[in-house]
Amino acid sequence: MTLPVLLMLALRICLVILFLPFSALDKTLNFSGAVQQAKQVVTSDTMAKALILVGLGVEVFMSLGIITGVADRAAAFVLGGYCAVTALLFKQFWKPGDFWQKGQSKARDLFWDFLKNFSLAAGILLITFGTVAPDVPHFFDAPFSSTHPYRQILP
Repeated sequence: MTLPVLLMLALRICLVILFLPFSALDKTLNFSGAVQQAKQVVTSDTMAKALILVGLGVEVFMSLGIITGVADRAAAFVLGGYCAVTALLFKQFWKPGDFWQKGQSKARDLFWDFLKNFSLAAGILLITFGTVAPDVPHFFDAPFSSTHPYRQILP
């Protein structure tokens, strides 16, 4: 592999390393704890388990799509959306009511996690849409296409 290909691979791995293996492994090894966290959003045990299983599938399969370059645009679109949705559901900084309180604040802690989720979503969505405006229509024309991240450009 050439240096540019290794760099692309390393960057993509770094982009999804939070999900695969860490978050996915945590959901697997601590399934009951993950279900308890999901019950913040839904009351049913069955729905909470379903949410965790869907999240686990998204984290594993979309991360693999991004790393391998197989339908990486669609995978990045789903994973970016997942980051935004989890921020809205689990990082509700507006609820504790102590954002402006001096000292420790649950709301500020949640706010930073909320912003990190949205920043990560934006970074992942750069794979979907590209880094320049003229690239955006390519996703809508062929959403399951690949960006071919490891393609070598011949001189």
